[in-house]
Amino acid sequence: MRSIWLFRNSQFGRIDVGQSADRGTARRIVAAIRDQIHAGTYRAGDKLPSTRAFAAEWGASRTTVTAAYGQLIAEGYLTSSPGARASVAAGLVDAAALPQPARAAPRRLSAFAERVAAFPPPPVAAPPRLADFRYGDLSAGDFPVLAWRRALNAATLKRGTRLRYDDPRGSVALRSALQGYLWRARGIRCDPDDIVVVNGSQQGLDLCARLFLDPGAAFVMENPGYVLARHAFLAAGGQAVAVPVDAEGLATDRLPPARLAYVTPSHQYPLGAVLSASRRRALVAWAVGQDACIVEDDYDGEYRHDVAPIPPLRILAPDHVVYVGTLSKTLSPTLRLGYLVVPPALRRLFAEAKRLTDRHTPLPEQEALADLLASGAYERHVRAVRKRNAERRAILLDELTAAFGRAVRIAGAETGLHVVAWFDGIASDREAALAAAARAAGIGLYPVSPLYDPAGPVPAQAGFVMGYAALDPAALRRGVAALARVIVDFG
Repeated sequence: MRSIWLFRNSQFGRIDVGQSADRGTARRIVAAIRDQIHAGTYRAGDKLPSTRAFAAEWGASRTTVTAAYGQLIAEGYLTSSPGARASVAAGLVDAAALPQPARAAPRRLSAFAERVAAFPPPPVAAPPRLADFRYGDLSAGDFPVLAWRRALNAATLKRGTRLRYDDPRGSVALRSALQGYLWRARGIRCDPDDIVVVNGSQQGLDLCARLFLDPGAAFVMENPGYVLARHAFLAAGGQAVAVPVDAEGLATDRLPPARLAYVTPSHQYPLGAVLSASRRRALVAWAVGQDACIVEDDYDGEYRHDVAPIPPLRILAPDHVVYVGTLSKTLSPTLRLGYLVVPPALRRLFAEAKRLTDRHTPLPEQEALADLLASGAYERHVRAVRKRNAERRAILLDELTAAFGRAVRIAGAETGLHVVAWFDGIASDREAALAAAARAAGIGLYPVSPLYDPAGPVPAQAGFVMGYAALDPAALRRGVAALARVIVDFG
């Protein structure tokens, strides 16, 4: 047997440590010895220095070295016997003798993982310095800080005698408050037990995908449509069937056999059409005939500027519609608060699926939102931000018209928090280049073409989804003026 000693000029080196760093030093000693065993420097039967000698060499306490040796003995790297120094255990294979997998070869993954890996990664870039027209962002100044803080403090102080998991559907207080709000704001009649509180609408879409789609099952997507909904359903193994939209919304005369249809009937994303009354009834009839589910995403239904409230599909077919609501467009996307109104027969199923996903959505935020709803503070806030966003919308439309005249066509301005600006004279295959030129000039501009079905055609002219809810009047004017200069230079 060899006796291996560590010297100050060895690759371990001396480390000066204080009492407070003993645990960190022990971990480093364990890692160093383990690495030397794997590298073949220590072989089976080799003796390690005594704890006293090792401690002197490393400048550590003997207690620390003893603890490190004990950890290696527990892991099976060392053996010891009374009165003898620790030695390397038998049966350990040198790292060089182990088969080395190719670096490019991925570990074996599930089909779900492979589908997710195929999706393009989201772009990561610093916010543009002049104006960012990204849809989905809200102004931080619009958030009701004082009301939310009071409600959250009250929820925290109101905790019970024990901390425990709650109903996966969400707190009773919030679901009861949402029931009243949905009746007042959207005309939806439901029971609190029909409501499932989720971590934003995206989790609601994921639950629908898992519960309604088997691998290979067809689902209907509006074309163009919301990409993250498409991805949620594709990740579950579904097969997308793109159905076009026009001025009346989804073309219901082109609906195929399918298990699920995802729609945004009150404000089609991104083009802004409202699903006509005749097509609403045709879509419901299709769902009943197919025994299919309609996933109705009412993502920004609180913002109606020039049109009367549009009744949700849920009112027409409560047994075939899952209604998806979110607080991301009224309070903040950072809160991750949303809700589903599910068919009564599926209450338990959705509750169990939610339980398996994350037990339940965080309770303090639920209780705070329940307080805002019950007190009327939430609806006062919605009225206030609706007015502010109507003013932002008016400024954006005026500035686009003044800067571009008939060269720009605006779609979807009647409701919601974004418009689509179509630029006649600029081909759609130049969208990405124009967006890059705009970003170089400090403007965030987002092409509409990626929202169309990847296998199908896109419109001939360039279009851009322009959100305005995060911009103040000065930024809106500054952004459109800068965009006009970019387009002139772009030619």
